[in-house]
Amino acid sequence: MPKKPEDWLEIASPAQKSRGIFKLFLGYAPGVGKTFSMLSEAHRRRSRGEDVVAGVVETHGRKAIGELLSQIECVPRRKIEYKGTIFEEMDVDAILARRPQVVLVDELAHTNIPGSKHRKRYEDVQEILAAKIDVMSTLNIQHIESIAPVVRSITGITVRETVPDWVPLTASETVMVDLTPEALQNRMKRGDVYSSEKVERSLKNFFRRGNLIALRELALRQVAEQVDRSLESYMEAEDIRKNWAVRERIAVCLSSNPSGQYLIARAARMARRMDAELYVVHVDREFGMKVLNQNALNANLRFAESLGARVVRLKGRSVADSVAEFVRTKHITQVIFGRAAIHDWRKYLYLSAVHRFLRESPAVDVHIVTQESEE
Repeated sequence: MPKKPEDWLEIASPAQKSRGIFKLFLGYAPGVGKTFSMLSEAHRRRSRGEDVVAGVVETHGRKAIGELLSQIECVPRRKIEYKGTIFEEMDVDAILARRPQVVLVDELAHTNIPGSKHRKRYEDVQEILAAKIDVMSTLNIQHIESIAPVVRSITGITVRETVPDWVPLTASETVMVDLTPEALQNRMKRGDVYSSEKVERSLKNFFRRGNLIALRELALRQVAEQVDRSLESYMEAEDIRKNWAVRERIAVCLSSNPSGQYLIARAARMARRMDAELYVVHVDREFGMKVLNQNALNANLRFAESLGARVVRLKGRSVADSVAEFVRTKHITQVIFGRAAIHDWRKYLYLSAVHRFLRESPAVDVHIVTQESEE
């Protein structure tokens, strides 16, 4: 029975010792140096006495890559006939029989020829890792499934070979192989990436400066998200309860007050200035008063989503306690409460809730923003 994505994620956990280590070299475009970096790492490991082989490495005619590869043992590829033509694919069984410590597997998103052991190369990698063999591999950001449509909208080019989003998450270590767009274009012009007849056309299409800037930002954000997840896992494992403000995270507490959209807009401007993640949080109370204006609440939440906020609906006995727990688990650094211009008994309920939040939450900056009254 084939494994589900969550099964692969579970067995790739750092706590699991019965599996190979997966190191991924991530780039934003061909030519940034992913394969070169992977081969350079392979040579460093060989110099330390590790048994390293190449399962499949594509040189694409690049001299520097060919020179590095020539000094590493290559496991012969498997020949497969398809529609009268002979193709060569990575031989997973030969690698398993050879049992090296580390295997190099280039171009993780590659689709294998029909007749191969697995349909996709990332499935080959999962089998090798399960055999307790370490894998180093390469991937460009446009080949991640959920990012491919964004790349198409930016570049106009459809990416046909992709990997599911969970695949990069199984990497024990992700290395961002970076190069400025200007340096990559210069590398293109020198003929270091493609043959001379393809250079001019490529620079006017996929490798336009605007495209490269956007792709680079996508790759940097992908790596930043993985770093955030690693930090959260570490803090949870070590039971670290205080916030480490590595990156600003803003949470807005939202009610059904129609003027809540002002609160969201104010928070969105703050988030943009600080390049912060923005969460909009509403607590559905298990007991007590229900939402008075459901349509207004839904409108507020839709408005939050339109501004790029992550909308979170919690359930709890107390708004203060639920928000405090959310702040703790998500490592929120700033919280925004709205204060309606009210002067009756509801003012004391509001102040009591804020004081309770301050007592229960970890150290966090709190902003009180005055809203118009619901009345």
